[in-house]
Amino acid sequence: MAVNGIFITSELTGQLAARIRAVQERFDPRLAKELPPHVTHIGSSGAGPIDAATPIAVLRESIARVASVTPPLTLAFRPPMRFIGREIVVLPLDPHGLLRALHEALKKNGLKYETARWPFTPHCTLNYYATLTPESLRGLLAVREPEPWVLDTLRVYHTRDGVRPKHLFDVRLGAPGAPSAT
Repeated sequence: MAVNGIFITSELTGQLAARIRAVQERFDPRLAKELPPHVTHIGSSGAGPIDAATPIAVLRESIARVASVTPPLTLAFRPPMRFIGREIVVLPLDPHGLLRALHEALKKNGLKYETARWPFTPHCTLNYYATLTPESLRGLLAVREPEPWVLDTLRVYHTRDGVRPKHLFDVRLGAPGAPSAT
């Protein structure tokens, strides 16, 4: 299935991002080169990508409206898991509570979405491209990042197969009005 759509993510920051990037570089260097460690809210699980033809002004206003009434979220990763039948290992997040509410609000904001390929499973990917060996799987499943962290910004990207994702803009959670200028 070819991808040409808009994704909404949140990038990890600080030492947490550095530690997860180091894990990605060790086990899946191709993944580590694509984007910083992040959680995808819209685009893969629970809701497919937003229609790429959506005007930026409409996209920005819709996402800012949701973000303005959503406070920053304090989250913690659960122990890693491997998606069944796939080479993907992730640090999952609790799919309920305020994170689910944010996902549902974004999903119901009036924009046109592609069909979701997977149920809502919020996570940060540790391995995507690399073929797992028993040793790499053990190493990935041993990763622990249980300390709470704050999700406070939504990043919006236009993603097309074979092309580096294009950053469109950021929106801060809990900030009324317009998104940031980036």
